[in-house]
Amino acid sequence: MIDAVGNPQSLLVLGGTSDIALATAQKYAERRPLRIILADRPEESDRLNAAAERLRETGSTVSTLHFDARKPETHAEVVEKAFADGDIDVTLVAFGIQGDNEKGWTQVEAARAVAEINYVAPVALGVLLAEKLRKQGHGNLAVMSSPAGERARRSNFVYGSSKAGLDVFYTGLTYALSESGVKVTVIRPNFVHTKLTAGLKPPPMAQTPEQVADVIVDAVRTGKEQVYAPAQMRWVMTVLRHVPRVIFRRLSF
Repeated sequence: MIDAVGNPQSLLVLGGTSDIALATAQKYAERRPLRIILADRPEESDRLNAAAERLRETGSTVSTLHFDARKPETHAEVVEKAFADGDIDVTLVAFGIQGDNEKGWTQVEAARAVAEINYVAPVALGVLLAEKLRKQGHGNLAVMSSPAGERARRSNFVYGSSKAGLDVFYTGLTYALSESGVKVTVIRPNFVHTKLTAGLKPPPMAQTPEQVADVIVDAVRTGKEQVYAPAQMRWVMTVLRHVPRVIFRRLSF
């Protein structure tokens, strides 16, 4: 169970080599040792094991699982293994790809990759995780979304479309699970300096993984359903949602 000051005893990270997810795990582990499960692709085993070793230095118990977003037939088994040693207080769904937008709308396989990794897999896992959390009667399910899902932009509409679907599904879960004792938190960070965005020009209000981790930890502690990182992005997106289409499509971002 999460204690009175918001510290969980257990954390499951799907996307266990994500820079934001690892920064979040580090924040929790520095507050108090906990049981952490990091799950990511077999190809990321070296990075996954290195991350686990760093977290063990905090006194936390850390285990790893192989998880591939594009192999839905394995997802139920991964969830079962993650919950095999007891309840999970916080689950962070933190995997995804940016993709090449031009390939995404001109090449079927590129479009499928973005859709399957950023939308189909998180939805399927959301169903599995919701059932587990509902049965245990407590816990927080946090998911990484994006402001890109709030309005189509020429530069990243393929990625944005996948995040829009994810965002609506998990926002809906906040309603569906509201009477079960389970909290759902949708996190919408602005541009973050991570391996996912390496090589891209950062816009104003770009964040570090540690800054976003602070937002996630606070949102889970306070039971918020939706948060932006930084918080000012909420007002930026409120304005952008109301810019007339004929003007919005001319904006160079």
